[in-house]
Amino acid sequence: MSVTLTSHARPELQKIIEEMVDSGFVGVTLRVHDKHGEWTGSAGLRELGRIEEPPIDGHVRIGSNTKTFTATVVLRLVAEGRIGLDTAVDDYLPEFGLDRRITVRMLLQHTSGVFNFTGEYFDDGTFVPGITATITGKEWVDNRFHTYRPEELVRVALSKPARFEPGTDWSYANTNYVLARLLIEKVTGRSVAEEMQRLILGPLNLTGTIQPTIETGIPEPHAHAYYRYEEDGQTRTVDVTRQNPSWISSGGDMISTTRDLHTFISALLGGTLLPAELLAEMCTPEAKAGYGLGVFVQEAPGGGTVITHNGGMAGHAALMYSTPDGSTTLTAALNYVDDTDLSMGEAFQKATQRLVAEVFGGEQAGSARQTG
Repeated sequence: MSVTLTSHARPELQKIIEEMVDSGFVGVTLRVHDKHGEWTGSAGLRELGRIEEPPIDGHVRIGSNTKTFTATVVLRLVAEGRIGLDTAVDDYLPEFGLDRRITVRMLLQHTSGVFNFTGEYFDDGTFVPGITATITGKEWVDNRFHTYRPEELVRVALSKPARFEPGTDWSYANTNYVLARLLIEKVTGRSVAEEMQRLILGPLNLTGTIQPTIETGIPEPHAHAYYRYEEDGQTRTVDVTRQNPSWISSGGDMISTTRDLHTFISALLGGTLLPAELLAEMCTPEAKAGYGLGVFVQEAPGGGTVITHNGGMAGHAALMYSTPDGSTTLTAALNYVDDTDLSMGEAFQKATQRLVAEVFGGEQAGSARQTG
């Protein structure tokens, strides 16, 4: 057990993260900023077979939290007058022949209807694969250093029928954010990593945050990520901390720390990064899932609102929650053993519910959504 005390003790938070480890997570680190000050704690293991705990401020692959960063870059470019939020994406990326009704806003809000290149689950239980054959099980382990070009991922998605007419429904699709990446690169003439540095990482001094695109490593210190699969009737568990994240691209390729995630979401919602009108647009949810532009907008336990995005990335995961003014935040890094069945999914959801209820609603039960 590792706890950092500033102005207050939070044994109830330490108990939750220890119970998360008991439920199957390899390790957890948690950071909370609220009216009492800052609290950090860790539980579990940095690496299987060792005794060290996960490092406070260790690096973690943040998965779909990347979407909040990417959406913020797009909105910064809207503020600079280089992108129109309600302009057809086809005006910027004509090479894909996108439906002219799809706007930049629809990409950021997942209302474009484009097929999810990682595969689509439908309400009747059917699954339509995208590149999934190469990103699950032993196939993913064997090919985890393969490089996918973002254009390739988009073309896989566009080879499938659209899920719905643009703007008529909501469905979470990584393809939207790969298109957002290509949009950023097209209008600026620079890589998404360069624009991320110019517009967010540099101004906020987020020295622990990286947009790797194809780089396979992760800076020290970090906890280890694992993947489990079946082969010849045997269960095999592999360390997949090193991998090429190009298979998810800007849908989830970034690396960060709980400290940097706190600094980012607090600054974003505190008005440091975006003009007030664009921040208001970002935090205005659509009706079906409560998704704004790169963030979920949820009812907080006991009333009020939390702004959030979580993410999972093959044995690593990150949580990011804040009050709408950025004054209270919860950020966490998790390492675990992933598998094709996403067997940690239920434990992940229950744990986030408990943490959010504790930080944002006291003893009252709350609800949180897994979004990674």
